[in-house]
Amino acid sequence: MDAIRTVTPRAAAFEVEDPIIRVRDLVSGFGTTTVLDGVSLDVARGEILGCVGASGIGKSVMLRTIVGLLPRRAGTITVFGADPARLGARARRALERRWGVLFQHGALFSSLTVRQNVQFPMREHLRLSRRLMDEVAVAKLEMVGLSADVCEKTPSELSGGMIKRVALARALALDPEIVFLDEPTSGLDPIGAAEFDSLIKTLQRTLGLTVFMVTHDLDSLHAVCDRIAVLADRQVITVGTMATMLASEHPWVRAYFRGTRSRARRVA
Repeated sequence: MDAIRTVTPRAAAFEVEDPIIRVRDLVSGFGTTTVLDGVSLDVARGEILGCVGASGIGKSVMLRTIVGLLPRRAGTITVFGADPARLGARARRALERRWGVLFQHGALFSSLTVRQNVQFPMREHLRLSRRLMDEVAVAKLEMVGLSADVCEKTPSELSGGMIKRVALARALALDPEIVFLDEPTSGLDPIGAAEFDSLIKTLQRTLGLTVFMVTHDLDSLHAVCDRIAVLADRQVITVGTMATMLASEHPWVRAYFRGTRSRARRVA
């Protein structure tokens, strides 16, 4: 008989039928500062979930805690049904191969070429010939809309949009099932941001990806997200579709989605 799970009413409200990521009562922070206090959230298999909240509220902290870059103080995180913190080194390494991360601002290695940046996860996790790694790197770059001509360029020679695409190619290097995106359109002009949104949606549909996306971009939330999670008061306060967000009477949610700079207000 399956063990009986006890969840809070708030956590139960955010449950989905087939979660690929499940977070319960997560507490995380820096030093003596608690940034997240009791966060609960499910991410459904195959969806694009957007995470929004005020600047500095802890969105990136949540992403980094889920992928294991920041330690948790309490709570549980399961990905593909496993808790990374309870796995041995080998099993955890195998689990981590199943996701890719696009960090804020790209986080490319400045001393490496584009080709070497994309190949970095392959060198860490796989044993491939140099020729095969070169072929895979070109394929991943073409997948994100870049040609082989950029392979020998360094990050300093790239535009902001190209840096984002190279970082996405690196995140896709190991054919992950989940992609974590931290502010993927920040710093891009409106045309570049719209093109990147379209790329994310196309890749998600083509590859069957699950996407966890931290963003401030209202247009991205409208264009690509299946559901949206709102982080406030150190917790996830609501999760739902864009229609749910537009109908919410929570002061912050109302101000963000129906305020003076919202799409709804612009259309009106």
